[in-house]
Amino acid sequence: MISKHKQISSLPSPSLSLMAFSEELGVVNEAFSGLGIDEKSLISILGKWDANQLKSFRLRTSRFFGEDERSFEKLVEHQINQLKNDFLRFKSALVLWTMHPWERDARLIKDALLDGPKSNNVIVEIACTRSSEELLGARRAYHSLYERSVEEDVASYITTTERKLFVALVSAYRYEGTKVNEEVAKSEAKIVFEALKNADKKNPLLDDDVVTILAIRSKLHIMSLFQHYKKISANSIDVDLGTNESLKDTVQCICAPPTYFCKVMEAAMVKEADENTREGLTRVIVTRADVDMKNIKEEYQHKYAITLSERIKVAANGNYKDFLLTLISREETK
Repeated sequence: MISKHKQISSLPSPSLSLMAFSEELGVVNEAFSGLGIDEKSLISILGKWDANQLKSFRLRTSRFFGEDERSFEKLVEHQINQLKNDFLRFKSALVLWTMHPWERDARLIKDALLDGPKSNNVIVEIACTRSSEELLGARRAYHSLYERSVEEDVASYITTTERKLFVALVSAYRYEGTKVNEEVAKSEAKIVFEALKNADKKNPLLDDDVVTILAIRSKLHIMSLFQHYKKISANSIDVDLGTNESLKDTVQCICAPPTYFCKVMEAAMVKEADENTREGLTRVIVTRADVDMKNIKEEYQHKYAITLSERIKVAANGNYKDFLLTLISREETK
């Protein structure tokens, strides 16, 4: 999604010869074109390609990926529906995996807005688990794809009490250094405590101070704030938030992303899960495979007493299952 002049090199990684990489490009191109889909080879190739190789694929396959007038990469729009017919659920994982991460997040936000309140957690997830630069990139990509800003669409689509918080979260550019002012954190812990204590009089989602703290403070600052909060309240923030799912998701995404991602994946693998919930499994694995999947797998086993791979083998089928298993094992082969 970013200009070719600012991107990483479009050449394949040194570990893969140009000839071998060209052969792999041919296999992937044929599969994406629907010309005799060799799904096993597709899983093997895309499952091991790194960011450099995926970028090279996008730059060399103009039928599927192009640039707009701003020199931003994006998937060619009409190809998405064709690929849906070819790959179904497997397709969703493949297409999301090959996209530039900024475009991927922008499309996930747009889909969540169109899906309505049941997908609000996706907006929180992207706003609170991405770095400041990644979120800024997603906002740029959104503008390029939809000719609107994320902020104005969130404000337009979200009509519930979450609007103020969500607009603030997607607008954020957090400090990511290590400095934390403990006195400020302690003072703000009292502000949050008072807001939650008086939640029956005023919804904390409408409290300007609470929204500002969650949106602008660094993640380390907020984690320190909640440590002070526990001393004041004698309860963890999770307990005092009760059934306020939007605030609970925000706190968890900021302070304990692996715990949040495990919750999303487990909900997606329950047999009774609806389609929107099921999509969480693909979304989490594709977006976190090269970020913090090791931590997520450790947390999953700790939380559910089964490995993530074992759970996926039970819950998913066919090539979709094989691709997910390949992605969650990527760090083991590096």
